[in-house]
Amino acid sequence: MSLGIVFLSEVFGTGMLTLLGCGVVANVALKGTKGNSGGFLMVNFGWGIAVFAGVYVAAMSGAHLNPAVTLGLLVDGKAEFAPGVAVSAASTFTYFGGELLGAFLGAVFAWLAHKQHFDAEPLAASKLAVFSTGPAIRSYPWNLVTEIIATFVLVFVILTFGGTPSGLGPLAVALLVVGIGASLGGPTGYAINPARDLGPRIAHAILPIKGKGSSDWAYSWVPILGPLLGGTIAGLVAHSIPIMATVAK
Repeated sequence: MSLGIVFLSEVFGTGMLTLLGCGVVANVALKGTKGNSGGFLMVNFGWGIAVFAGVYVAAMSGAHLNPAVTLGLLVDGKAEFAPGVAVSAASTFTYFGGELLGAFLGAVFAWLAHKQHFDAEPLAASKLAVFSTGPAIRSYPWNLVTEIIATFVLVFVILTFGGTPSGLGPLAVALLVVGIGASLGGPTGYAINPARDLGPRIAHAILPIKGKGSSDWAYSWVPILGPLLGGTIAGLVAHSIPIMATVAK
């Protein structure tokens, strides 16, 4: 499989992920929508279904949709990222690039779908919440710990049960994401994906959103570094425990 196909697959899959994921947050957070004030559990299920759709769309490339997953597979010592896609520096950065661009584009389309509600929403914080995560209690070290733990769960389970999200099956990954959100998502909004947070945050910064306020770049490193560390640790643990390697086969 060519790296161009891998790139496009990840762009479309991650784009679908953030279109639906940012979309459910918009439906809950923005003034006057049908789902306004639907609650955090609605957001959890919305993101789970977003993952379900994204995995199907990007099945050809293994549906990483997340640099932390790509990094976890790399650290785990996999020979291929997906069938026919050898692990290399070029393929690694192809995944990273496709994931980031897709996340950006999905957020742009989520904004377009909710444009009138963005205009009607008086709170800048609610508008930013559609695009990127933020902590319930701002404490950078503890926020980082939360993101590391939540992403470790995501990547470790993926590595244990099949090597890639497509091996797990879209429904299993979706339910895993719902579970992580319900159990570990409260403190930080569970980015668990550097591209999912950074791509939409860039979109928030450059889109002509009425009264949007700050993009909170001071916090932005947490949902990037935390998931990358969590994915790396998951890959190292999965690689070092013989029973995990046996199950993954």
